[in-house]
Amino acid sequence: MRFFNTEGPVRPDEHYSVPPLLRWDLEEILTLIGRKKYFLLHAPRQTGKTSCLLALAEQLNRGGVYQAVYANLETAQAAREDVALAMTGIVQTIAAAATRQLGDTGVESTATSILRDRAATVALGQFLERWCAAAPQPLVLLLDEVDALIGDTLISLLRQLRAGYPQRPERFPQTVVLCGVRDLRDYRIQASSEREVITGGSAFNIKAKSLRLGDFEAADVRALLHQHTEETGQVFTSEAIEQVWTLTQGQPWLVNALAYETCFERRAGRDRSRAIDRAMIDQAKETLILNRVTHLDQLADKLREPRVRRVIEPMLAGTALGEVPEMDRDYLLDLGLLKRAHGGGLVVANPIYREVLPRMLASGPQDSLPQIFPSWLNDDGSLNPERLLTAFLAFWRQHGQAMLGSAPYHEIAPQLVLMAFLHRVINGGGTLEREYAIGMGRMDLCLRYGAVTLGMELKVWRDGRPDPLDEGLAQFDGYLDGLGLDTGWLVIFDRRTDQPPIEARTTYTEARSPQGRSLVVVRA
Repeated sequence: MRFFNTEGPVRPDEHYSVPPLLRWDLEEILTLIGRKKYFLLHAPRQTGKTSCLLALAEQLNRGGVYQAVYANLETAQAAREDVALAMTGIVQTIAAAATRQLGDTGVESTATSILRDRAATVALGQFLERWCAAAPQPLVLLLDEVDALIGDTLISLLRQLRAGYPQRPERFPQTVVLCGVRDLRDYRIQASSEREVITGGSAFNIKAKSLRLGDFEAADVRALLHQHTEETGQVFTSEAIEQVWTLTQGQPWLVNALAYETCFERRAGRDRSRAIDRAMIDQAKETLILNRVTHLDQLADKLREPRVRRVIEPMLAGTALGEVPEMDRDYLLDLGLLKRAHGGGLVVANPIYREVLPRMLASGPQDSLPQIFPSWLNDDGSLNPERLLTAFLAFWRQHGQAMLGSAPYHEIAPQLVLMAFLHRVINGGGTLEREYAIGMGRMDLCLRYGAVTLGMELKVWRDGRPDPLDEGLAQFDGYLDGLGLDTGWLVIFDRRTDQPPIEARTTYTEARSPQGRSLVVVRA
């Protein structure tokens, strides 16, 4: 039986899959190869790049016009800037791949000879030259994980390829495809051999094009899920299919992970007579996030990087980016954390990432929480919003100031501590949804617990700014409209200097919104 794949390249005989060669413009790819172009393929991790390269190599070799070799250069990362060691590994990796994929038994002896007689700074170029001169067809070389290479090693690779470029195709590869997470123009190479940081574009100015592998379209998601139905008879309801698309926006790993968790890991989903519904998809999403699966954990780990923080922190705070360098913004786009909305602004790429980012940032405060008795519950286990408010005010007065220091992003520390508290609340069986964006001026939260839905808007009062109460009341109407609610909490964190201690200034009042809603205004 086939299954949804979340590890490594797809194998059509083992995995449900969107045919890799249908995921890009194959005609454009073949045209670039026919014109002897060198080009890049880049996309976020676990998007399907390797599957596409392997499928391309197979098709080219089957066609008989070219010989194509796929090689993954990731192991050379361990050599760091030891060019001799790295180039030895790269040449041997390519030679071994040629032996496996083409059955060319002479390539490895060529590699051995070159590595024995040539300097590391020319070994790759000399190896490719000698190999191509003896090959029966022009060579197409597909090099994966190129951006894993570091400093002088990456510079040497790029410059040896550039040096041999004029000899193609008789004595050098007709086409080289460099594949990685980032576009080569964004490589900022700091090497011990260079006083200045150089860019990948200046080291490899023979690149004809940079191609980006996109996410699944909505039709791809439906087709992928339908393969499971055809094979097992188990159907996905239309609402479930729509929810998979909504939560993932077509990110390939997320689509497969949600479907695998639902259909193969959860007991209810393994019952093939039972239709997969939206609730099951939502439960699978929660499990993936709570288990901090590798894909999500790797993205969350990026939050520690200063260039990521420079973008994500103001986004969560709802403030403008300010003078964030373009290369920092491009980096988050290449990682797949962000995308450009149709209106041109930066937004988080999908709802799952949007939930993961603040949840991971709130994990420190959450781990630092003291033991809190769940006084917010009624005797029947349902949520009592009035008791929840009382419990939060007591928690904030007693622990708020100390807890702020446990938040990794200082500018949004109060929001993160509040979310940590609310996660303690929903551990009993609820959910917490978040909305935020650059320039929005706020963060919106929706707590769902059984039959209770509670909307919250979080704003910050900073030095030199007016009281955000009136703006918050007007903004909150729009958010509550979308939730279909008539009441909620407007929480204003006062972060001005020279204010009384948190325990003294934490209060709440009631207020009316412009549309007449009765709201609780918490000042903390």
